[in-house]
Amino acid sequence: MAVLTVSNLKKAYYYFKKNGLKAAWYTAAERIGNRDTEYVRRTPSQEELDRMRERIWEHPFKISILVPAYETDPVFFRQMIDSVRAQTYQNWELIIADASPSDQLRRELEYCKDCRIRYLKLQENRGISCNTNEALGEATGDYTGLLDHDDVLEPHALYVMMDTLERAWSAKGKFPVMLYSDEDKCDNEMKHFYEPHHKEKFNLDLFLSNNYICHFTMMETSLMKRLGFRREYDGAQDYDIFLRAVEALWEEADRIVYVPEILYHWRCHSGSTAENPQSKMYAYEAGRRAVEDFCSNRGWAVKVSHTSHLGFYRVEYEGDIFEQREDLAAVAGRIIKKGRIAGGAYKKDGSILYEGLSQYYSGYMNRAVLTQDVAAADFGCMRVNPQFEDLQKDIRDREADPVRAALLFGKAVTEKGYRILWDPLWQENG
Repeated sequence: MAVLTVSNLKKAYYYFKKNGLKAAWYTAAERIGNRDTEYVRRTPSQEELDRMRERIWEHPFKISILVPAYETDPVFFRQMIDSVRAQTYQNWELIIADASPSDQLRRELEYCKDCRIRYLKLQENRGISCNTNEALGEATGDYTGLLDHDDVLEPHALYVMMDTLERAWSAKGKFPVMLYSDEDKCDNEMKHFYEPHHKEKFNLDLFLSNNYICHFTMMETSLMKRLGFRREYDGAQDYDIFLRAVEALWEEADRIVYVPEILYHWRCHSGSTAENPQSKMYAYEAGRRAVEDFCSNRGWAVKVSHTSHLGFYRVEYEGDIFEQREDLAAVAGRIIKKGRIAGGAYKKDGSILYEGLSQYYSGYMNRAVLTQDVAAADFGCMRVNPQFEDLQKDIRDREADPVRAALLFGKAVTEKGYRILWDPLWQENG
């Protein structure tokens, strides 16, 4: 739902200044058109929460939660702590690394006598990455999650993550290494919840376009400690460490698991990036450099640039993309008819990705204008890796239906571990 807030008015103004009247007009029109979708926060009933607390776990992992803090609003700070203490899964530790000049946060903690909360008073503020590393160094959990000092978790957040871990073990005999959930935003008073971010399974190229993983994310503590947070990427330090985790799990991408439930509430206030994107422009540049670093480590010669939407990036390859991206089976574009998307990429069920969306609209969470991996693509708007040309020809010769042919090709290459990259800037008129 598009909510009329000071934050959205600011974003519209900044977007107009950056991208011009035409782009701003279409963005505003798209937001207005989406206002009929009402979002209601859903929290388990007290009976359900009580039932969760009684569960006996086969693998009762300890979860460390890291919170770098700096002169946090006392009300926000207490709400953050209370949201952790309210967790129905109780084998956790909360490690607060306080870099505030004052002693205010330590005094705030005096009301709370919980041995699972560990408070570190840092001697100086060395930036969010270094401060988080201080907390990480003290973590004793099997998994570690990241929580901002003014945000809150749903009371069943850790329970759902643990349930995901155990289900994965039962199904595959191995635990996820990194797992992430949906999130939303809330106002200062935590009375109004909006802009739910429903994510999707791990999608490498979408992730290179935007840190859609974001909150709430947990990672095996051993891996997080090995990677650490890098000071030169302050502002996008989470994106940077997630990207390096993806690199570490390159051969085991199935151990990056999406949890489709809103477990994290990102508070918006005048100082937050969520409320005022311009307040942390350096963070978006750090994110761009983090993507650039990932590509460089993979040996890809690329140019990474900002898109019209802050925090969203475009990766362009210098030279033949198939020579650099050995994981790609094909690159595809979109087909436009009468100003709307009418083809190009397909979902697994054969429906057209973003079908009917105006060619000038960005879609939900701007995904319709971001490069991403897709299940299948139209042969008429697709360039195939030479090593799969014979496969494509064979399928085309024996399958008359173009959609079925596309799905067969997509299934064949993805089962071999290859990707089909969809680029919305490649456009064909149908």
